[in-house]
Amino acid sequence: MSHAREELKRGATDIEEVLADLEELEEIVDREEELAQVRETMRTVRHVRRRGIVGRFTDQFDLRDAGEAVVGSFVFGLPMIVEDGVLEIGRFLADRPGFLTLTLLLGGSLVFGVLHAGEFEQVVEDRLFGVLPLRLVAITTIAVTMAVGLMTIWGRVTWGNPGVAGSQTLLITIVMGVGAALGDILPER
Repeated sequence: MSHAREELKRGATDIEEVLADLEELEEIVDREEELAQVRETMRTVRHVRRRGIVGRFTDQFDLRDAGEAVVGSFVFGLPMIVEDGVLEIGRFLADRPGFLTLTLLLGGSLVFGVLHAGEFEQVVEDRLFGVLPLRLVAITTIAVTMAVGLMTIWGRVTWGNPGVAGSQTLLITIVMGVGAALGDILPER
């Protein structure tokens, strides 16, 4: 058991190894109080693995996660929506498809990077069609929906010129995507 404790104290990166050691120990202990202690330690390790530590994700994307993403998206996006500079940049990008594409790639990379920092790809139980990580799809959908919705209903874009409106909305979507990812990754308590 001292091996497992040492790994936990050092902040072991391989929790599976700690659990394997504890399972071996569970088989060889002979006193009831030792067995209870080993099993309690195993429950604690599984809880840490499942819940994660600060900035780690739980097993599935749920309504609470969606709410955190909506709040993060709104908090980050609101200042950008009211700022006229976004509209100027959007008009500039609309005439430069190469720059618009680079902006989209940068924004996607930022959102993916924030989620990757929280190790979202390790949550294999929560996939659409067994392939697409639900968290990534949900964060993106929340950001796009909020950006398009708020930019439209608040009259920040008119869709008469979809290229310009789309470019302006893309900028807001990127900021909201980063905000949604951060809102979701921040610790619950």
